[in-house]
Amino acid sequence: MEYQALSIPDVMLLTPKVFGDERGFFMETFRQSEFEQHCGNYTFVQDNHSKSTKGILRGLHYQLENPQGKLVRVTQGEVYDVAVDMRKSSPTFGQWVGVMLGEENKQLLWVPPGFAHAFYVTSEEAEFQYKCTDYYAPGDEYSIRWDDPELAIDWPSQGQAPLVSEKDANGLLFKDAPCFD
Repeated sequence: MEYQALSIPDVMLLTPKVFGDERGFFMETFRQSEFEQHCGNYTFVQDNHSKSTKGILRGLHYQLENPQGKLVRVTQGEVYDVAVDMRKSSPTFGQWVGVMLGEENKQLLWVPPGFAHAFYVTSEEAEFQYKCTDYYAPGDEYSIRWDDPELAIDWPSQGQAPLVSEKDANGLLFKDAPCFD
């Protein structure tokens, strides 16, 4: 597995070694010892799997009292995945990073605790899977507007408004959102 720090160094892009032939392929998607060496000592307690269609945007979500680190990947289709630094003490506070994840590139993204997370589906359908370092806590979830003018995330939506949930449509502006210290 190759680990690459992005413009926000705590967010890591993981590229697995893929071994393929006429029968298909094999790849290792996670190894605890390597993950700890490159990303830190985290334990995953929950795995999630979602399916969405083109133009769906889920996020920007985070939990404040029970922050979740997320190791995300796409097993079908393609998404644009975004992490926003919500840590006031960080030199990259309020900055975002985005990458394309898909079944073709087979890459994974590590989004540490302290970040808001979202993805936008660019293919006809996408299946999105992720491991979490803490359990989902419904009373502790926050949502920042996908179109927040201060963050100015460059979504690859080609000028069309994405489809979002009511909760996400009513998300907070970044300037009003509670943050980590």
